Amino acid sequence: MADSPVTEVIPIITDQDGRMRVSGTRVLLDLIVHAYHQGETPEHIVQMYPTLTLDKVYLAIGYYLRHRDAVDTYIQQMQGEAAQLQAQLESDYPPKLTQSDLRARLQSRQNDTE
Repeated sequence: MADSPVTEVIPIITDQDGRMRVSGTRVLLDLIVHAYHQGETPEHIVQMYPTLTLDKVYLAIGYYLRHRDAVDTYIQQMQGEAAQLQAQLESDYPPKLTQSDLRARLQSRQNDTE
């Protein structure tokens, strides 16, 4: 019997928003990579995200390890976009009360009870 290469389908897809997800789930590759970096086992990652299967977690981690530079760049890009979006939202919808306003209210109430 001749050796023939085994082809594995990597369960990573890119959705319409450009986010990398585990196929058949809504779980982002970012989350698996983060859990992996935190020292979580694949078994625990499956417990954290029940829509995942153990084989998909192992394949996703393997994909990350084979394409570490590209995935790390992707994660940094996603984090940068998230920070920009948060800054834009905070600019568009500033809090009605600032921290100094809340402290002044607290001080006023404390003075009233004395």
